[in-house]
Order: sequence, then C-alpha cells, then structure tokens
Amino acid sequence: MRRLLSKFAVAATLIPGLSLPSLAADWPAPGKPVQIVVPAPGGTGTADTIARIVAEQLGKRLGSTVIVDNRGGANGNIGAAAAASAEPDGYKLLFSWAGTLAVNPSLYRNLPFDPQKSFVPIVLVADVPNILVVNNDLPVRSLADFIGYAKGNPTRVNFGSTGNGSSMHLAGELFMRETSTQLVHVPYNAPGQATTNLIANDIQAMFQLVPGIVGQVKGGKLRAVAIMSASRSAALPDVPTTTELGHPKLQSSTWFCLAGAQEHTAGNPRPCQCGGQRHPA
Repeated sequence: MRRLLSKFAVAATLIPGLSLPSLAADWPAPGKPVQIVVPAPGGTGTADTIARIVAEQLGKRLGSTVIVDNRGGANGNIGAAAAASAEPDGYKLLFSWAGTLAVNPSLYRNLPFDPQKSFVPIVLVADVPNILVVNNDLPVRSLADFIGYAKGNPTRVNFGSTGNGSSMHLAGELFMRETSTQLVHVPYNAPGQATTNLIANDIQAMFQLVPGIVGQVKGGKLRAVAIMSASRSAALPDVPTTTELGHPKLQSSTWFCLAGAQEHTAGNPRPCQCGGQRHPA
C-alpha cells in the first residue's frame, strides 16, 4: 500500500495547496474499479455526501470507475473492518472519520480493527464543524434563547445524534457541560431518520454537521442557531458562531479522511468483520 501513496495526486484537487507526485500509469488497471467503503448508510448524512464528492473527483482524475460502498452499522465498525481486511492493493479504500477511528477505541472492548495498524492514511479530506439546529416550533431564535429555554425546561429538550460517541453526541455533551444545561440524548442508527424526527418535532434539537443539514436549513424546514466553530461556514454565512456569541469553548467538529488497508503481517493479522461484537473463537 505504501507504494500507492504517491499515486494519489488526486488529493491535490481535494485540498488546495497540497502537492503530490503525478499518478503512475499502472494504477488503476483498465476496467478494474476502485471501491471506497463508507461505514455509514447511503443517501443521507455528511459522510456519504462528502464520500460521493471524493469518489466523483477521483473517478474524473483517474479516468476510472470509483464506487461508493456503504456499509453502515456498529457505529462504523463494520465498514472499517471490511476495509481493513481488504488486500492492500489500492482497489478498496476506506473513507472514515474521527468517530470511527479515534473515538470507537474508547467505546468498544473488541474492535475488529486497529486504527493505527490496520490502515495507511492517504489524505485528510475535510474538517467539518457541528451546527446547532432546532425544530421551527421551538421558541428560540438565538443561542442565548436556546440556553435559557434549556435551563428553564431541564430534561425536556431532546437532541438526536447518529449514535453514542458520534460527533453529534459529543457536541451535545460538550454543550451541556459548558452551559450547565440538561438535555436528553436520543441516538439514531442513521442521520436521515434523526432529521425527519427533528422536522416532525419528535426531537427538538440536533448538533449536526453542516453539510448534512444545510439543505433543510436553507429550505426553512429547520432553524439554525449557531455554528460550533471560531469562523462562520461559507455554506451558511448568516449563521453566527458560538465563539462570536461569547462561548469560545463551544467548538466541535469532526475530520474525514481517506485511508487504505495496511499490509497484513504476523503482527498485523487480517481482522474479522464482526463489527466489534462478541463471537466464539
């Protein structure tokens, strides 16, 4: 896999200022598609959205077919395990994020992969901030309003996430700690269902990632309260940041990266694909 890293000159089209050597002629082979495993459901959510942009740009640059393979479940562990068990030949890559590769090792006792040994990092694709969005019926228009409402209605505001340990969950926990409020965490298996329930007022808030919710905000289906960052988002330039609103510690984001399977050796065996669940030896 390491010999393939220099061939990912396509990364220069994804991250401005990054310069990599030119692509070699022998990869990818004509007619052999490159597969990007995304450990999240397809059709909705930030990960799937960004991964498909990456796949499209890779395909154009390489002149080859690049396929997105969605393998959701177990908080990303199933998809990551599938990518880790692949041959390290550059034809099955992993598009993943901080939750699966950095947070899950602290949540799961028997991970089916080792984030540090199973993968070779290729490129950091994006660092995306969280954004606090609320149901339109919630009587808040600003961050101060939301904090005041949450304090006046402890445990009556439900916020959704894509699961325990996800960026959305951790952003909500950070919010509660920094504002001395009590919200109720409601984990979902997929961001699409959480968004649907937020619009329906089954839950009242989400600390979503900007690309995963910008369409609903611009369409008036949800109200954006604040970007959890030091700088505003180009996608929603009118939404203030938590920093400019007087809460500089309320910053939350997640990174997304592209990686390949590491060489399998005696000290780095091929992992199983059980998603970190217990199974007989």
